[in-house]
Amino acid sequence: MYNEFKIISETSLLLYLAPPISMQNQRLCYALNEELKNKAHIKEVVVGMNSVYVLTSDLNYKELLDLQSELNELIKYIKPLELNGKLVEIAVDYGGDLGLDLKVIAKAKGMSMSEFAKLHAEPIYDVYFIGFQPGFAYLGGLDIRLHTPRLSTPRLKIPAGSVGIGGAQTGIYPYQSPGGWNIIGNTKTKLFDINSDEPSLLKAGDKLKFVINSIKERL
Repeated sequence: MYNEFKIISETSLLLYLAPPISMQNQRLCYALNEELKNKAHIKEVVVGMNSVYVLTSDLNYKELLDLQSELNELIKYIKPLELNGKLVEIAVDYGGDLGLDLKVIAKAKGMSMSEFAKLHAEPIYDVYFIGFQPGFAYLGGLDIRLHTPRLSTPRLKIPAGSVGIGGAQTGIYPYQSPGGWNIIGNTKTKLFDINSDEPSLLKAGDKLKFVINSIKERL
Protein backbone atom coordinates (compact mmCIF):
# COMPACT_ATOMS: atom_id res chain seq x y z
CA MET A 1 0.00 0.00 0.00
CA TYR A 2 2.80 2.42 0.79
CA ASN A 3 5.99 3.69 -0.90
CA GLU A 4 4.97 2.50 -4.35
CA PHE A 5 3.11 4.26 -7.12
CA LYS A 6 -0.18 2.49 -7.72
CA ILE A 7 -2.20 2.74 -10.92
CA ILE A 8 -5.59 4.15 -9.90
CA SER A 9 -7.11 4.86 -13.31
CA GLU A 10 -6.33 4.63 -17.01
CA THR A 11 -4.41 7.91 -16.78
CA SER A 12 -3.22 8.32 -13.21
CA LEU A 13 -0.97 6.94 -10.49
CA LEU A 14 -0.84 7.64 -6.78
CA LEU A 15 1.92 7.32 -4.22
CA TYR A 16 1.36 7.16 -0.46
CA LEU A 17 4.46 7.26 1.72
CA ALA A 18 4.41 5.08 4.81
CA PRO A 19 3.29 6.80 8.04
CA PRO A 20 4.03 8.61 10.23
CA ILE A 21 3.58 11.82 8.30
CA SER A 22 6.82 13.74 8.44
CA MET A 23 8.54 16.72 6.89
CA GLN A 24 11.28 14.43 5.58
CA ASN A 25 8.67 12.46 3.63
CA GLN A 26 7.10 15.70 2.44
CA ARG A 27 10.47 16.87 1.09
CA LEU A 28 10.65 13.60 -0.85
CA CYS A 29 7.28 14.52 -2.39
CA TYR A 30 8.66 17.94 -3.35
CA ALA A 31 11.64 16.23 -5.03
CA LEU A 32 9.37 13.91 -7.00
CA ASN A 33 7.31 16.89 -8.13
CA GLU A 34 10.40 18.67 -9.44
CA GLU A 35 11.63 15.51 -11.18
CA LEU A 36 8.32 14.57 -12.77
CA LYS A 37 6.53 17.79 -13.66
CA ASN A 38 8.29 18.23 -17.02
CA LYS A 39 8.62 14.56 -17.87
CA ALA A 40 7.17 13.16 -21.10
CA HIS A 41 3.65 11.69 -20.85
CA ILE A 42 3.01 13.43 -17.49
CA LYS A 43 0.43 16.21 -17.64
CA GLU A 44 0.25 17.17 -13.97
CA VAL A 45 1.78 16.33 -10.59
CA VAL A 46 -0.11 17.16 -7.38
CA VAL A 47 1.65 16.99 -4.02
CA GLY A 48 -0.55 16.16 -1.04
CA MET A 49 0.16 15.25 2.58
CA ASN A 50 3.02 12.73 2.15
CA SER A 51 1.48 11.69 -1.15
CA VAL A 52 1.95 12.38 -4.86
CA TYR A 53 -0.67 12.15 -7.59
CA VAL A 54 0.45 11.85 -11.21
CA LEU A 55 -1.87 12.52 -14.14
CA THR A 56 -0.61 11.16 -17.47
CA SER A 57 -1.52 11.68 -21.07
CA ASP A 58 -3.31 8.82 -22.77
CA LEU A 59 -1.11 5.72 -22.58
CA ASN A 60 -1.83 2.12 -23.39
CA TYR A 61 -1.73 -0.32 -20.49
CA LYS A 62 1.81 -1.51 -21.16
CA GLU A 63 3.07 2.07 -21.34
CA LEU A 64 1.35 2.83 -18.05
CA LEU A 65 2.95 -0.22 -16.44
CA ASP A 66 6.34 0.87 -17.78
CA LEU A 67 5.84 4.35 -16.30
CA GLN A 68 4.81 2.82 -12.97
CA SER A 69 8.00 0.74 -12.89
CA GLU A 70 10.08 3.79 -13.79
CA LEU A 71 8.55 5.88 -11.01
CA ASN A 72 8.98 3.13 -8.44
CA GLU A 73 12.66 2.87 -9.37
CA LEU A 74 12.94 6.65 -9.02
CA ILE A 75 11.66 6.50 -5.44
CA LYS A 76 14.59 4.28 -4.48
CA TYR A 77 17.27 6.86 -5.18
CA ILE A 78 15.71 10.32 -5.30
CA LYS A 79 16.83 12.64 -2.50
CA PRO A 80 14.47 14.82 -0.45
CA LEU A 81 14.28 18.42 -1.61
CA GLU A 82 14.55 21.36 0.79
CA LEU A 83 12.39 24.26 -0.35
CA ASN A 84 13.62 27.71 0.60
CA GLY A 85 10.22 29.13 1.42
CA LYS A 86 9.50 32.44 3.08
CA LEU A 87 8.56 32.93 6.72
CA VAL A 88 5.08 34.42 7.18
CA GLU A 89 3.90 35.77 10.53
CA ILE A 90 0.14 35.78 11.15
CA ALA A 91 -1.39 37.66 14.06
CA VAL A 92 -4.15 35.80 15.90
CA ASP A 93 -6.78 36.89 18.39
CA TYR A 94 -7.23 33.80 20.58
CA GLY A 95 -10.46 32.98 22.39
CA GLY A 96 -13.52 35.21 22.58
CA ASP A 97 -16.54 34.72 20.37
CA LEU A 98 -14.34 33.94 17.34
CA GLY A 99 -12.32 31.33 19.23
CA LEU A 100 -15.16 29.73 21.09
CA ASP A 101 -13.64 26.26 21.57
CA LEU A 102 -10.42 27.47 23.19
CA LYS A 103 -11.83 27.59 26.72
CA VAL A 104 -13.25 24.05 26.53
CA ILE A 105 -10.24 22.28 25.02
CA ALA A 106 -7.75 24.17 27.20
CA LYS A 107 -9.67 23.12 30.31
CA ALA A 108 -9.81 19.49 29.08
CA LYS A 109 -6.02 19.50 28.91
CA GLY A 110 -5.58 21.13 32.30
CA MET A 111 -4.27 24.38 30.85
CA SER A 112 -5.31 27.98 31.03
CA MET A 113 -6.39 29.60 27.78
CA SER A 114 -3.17 31.64 27.82
CA GLU A 115 -1.00 28.55 28.25
CA PHE A 116 -2.79 26.84 25.36
CA ALA A 117 -2.47 29.88 23.08
CA LYS A 118 1.23 30.31 23.88
CA LEU A 119 1.95 26.65 23.08
CA HIS A 120 0.06 27.02 19.81
CA ALA A 121 1.97 30.16 18.85
CA GLU A 122 5.37 28.83 19.89
CA PRO A 123 6.44 26.62 16.92
CA ILE A 124 7.44 27.65 13.44
CA TYR A 125 5.11 25.52 11.30
CA ASP A 126 5.97 23.94 7.96
CA VAL A 127 3.51 24.42 5.10
CA TYR A 128 3.11 20.91 3.69
CA PHE A 129 0.77 21.79 0.86
CA ILE A 130 -2.28 23.88 -0.09
CA GLY A 131 -5.70 22.25 -0.39
CA PHE A 132 -9.32 22.00 0.86
CA GLN A 133 -9.96 25.70 0.09
CA PRO A 134 -7.92 28.16 -2.00
CA GLY A 135 -5.11 29.30 0.30
CA PHE A 136 -5.76 26.70 3.02
CA ALA A 137 -2.36 25.52 4.27
CA TYR A 138 -1.85 22.07 5.76
CA LEU A 139 0.71 22.60 8.50
CA GLY A 140 3.19 20.34 10.27
CA GLY A 141 4.54 21.01 13.73
CA LEU A 142 1.60 21.21 16.14
CA ASP A 143 2.72 20.40 19.70
CA ILE A 144 1.47 16.92 20.61
CA ARG A 145 0.01 18.33 23.85
CA LEU A 146 -2.47 20.30 21.72
CA HIS A 147 -3.70 17.45 19.55
CA THR A 148 -7.50 17.43 19.86
CA PRO A 149 -10.09 15.27 18.09
CA ARG A 150 -12.38 16.92 15.61
CA LEU A 151 -15.85 17.93 16.77
CA SER A 152 -18.33 15.05 16.80
CA THR A 153 -20.78 17.25 14.89
CA PRO A 154 -19.25 19.70 12.40
CA ARG A 155 -20.51 23.27 12.37
CA LEU A 156 -22.36 24.44 9.29
CA LYS A 157 -20.65 27.82 9.26
CA ILE A 158 -17.09 28.74 10.28
CA PRO A 159 -16.07 32.40 9.82
CA ALA A 160 -13.27 33.28 7.44
CA GLY A 161 -9.95 33.61 9.26
CA SER A 162 -10.84 31.01 11.90
CA VAL A 163 -7.81 29.25 13.38
CA GLY A 164 -8.60 25.66 14.22
CA ILE A 165 -7.24 22.37 15.48
CA GLY A 166 -8.34 19.00 14.09
CA GLY A 167 -6.48 15.99 15.45
CA ALA A 168 -2.74 16.56 14.91
CA GLN A 169 -3.38 19.44 12.51
CA THR A 170 -3.82 23.17 12.86
CA GLY A 171 -4.77 25.62 10.16
CA ILE A 172 -6.71 28.67 9.08
CA TYR A 173 -10.01 28.72 7.17
CA PRO A 174 -9.49 31.31 4.39
CA TYR A 175 -13.22 31.48 3.69
CA GLN A 176 -16.46 30.97 5.55
CA SER A 177 -17.41 27.31 5.27
CA PRO A 178 -18.66 24.29 7.20
CA GLY A 179 -15.99 22.78 9.46
CA GLY A 180 -15.35 20.19 12.13
CA TRP A 181 -12.21 21.58 13.71
CA ASN A 182 -12.05 23.17 17.16
CA ILE A 183 -11.87 26.93 16.65
CA ILE A 184 -9.40 28.63 18.97
CA GLY A 185 -8.98 32.07 17.41
CA ASN A 186 -9.23 34.27 14.37
CA THR A 187 -6.93 36.26 12.13
CA LYS A 188 -7.63 39.24 9.90
CA THR A 189 -4.83 38.21 7.56
CA LYS A 190 -6.12 37.44 4.07
CA LEU A 191 -4.97 33.99 2.99
CA PHE A 192 -6.09 34.20 -0.63
CA ASP A 193 -6.53 37.18 -2.96
CA ILE A 194 -7.62 36.33 -6.48
CA ASN A 195 -6.56 39.80 -7.68
CA SER A 196 -2.96 39.34 -6.53
CA ASP A 197 -0.18 38.14 -8.83
CA GLU A 198 0.34 35.37 -6.28
CA PRO A 199 -3.17 34.74 -4.92
CA SER A 200 -2.20 32.32 -2.14
CA LEU A 201 -0.31 33.96 0.72
CA LEU A 202 1.29 30.61 1.61
CA LYS A 203 2.91 27.99 -0.58
CA ALA A 204 4.31 24.53 0.01
CA GLY A 205 7.72 24.85 1.65
CA ASP A 206 6.93 28.16 3.39
CA LYS A 207 7.13 28.60 7.18
CA LEU A 208 4.35 30.03 9.32
CA LYS A 209 4.61 31.65 12.74
CA PHE A 210 1.45 32.51 14.67
CA VAL A 211 1.81 35.71 16.68
CA ILE A 212 -0.47 36.37 19.65
CA ASN A 213 -2.37 39.61 19.06
CA SER A 214 -4.72 39.09 22.00
CA ILE A 215 -6.12 36.39 24.27
CA LYS A 216 -9.74 36.88 25.25
CA GLU A 217 -10.66 34.85 28.29
CA ARG A 218 -14.40 35.52 27.96
CA LEU A 219 -16.82 34.87 25.11
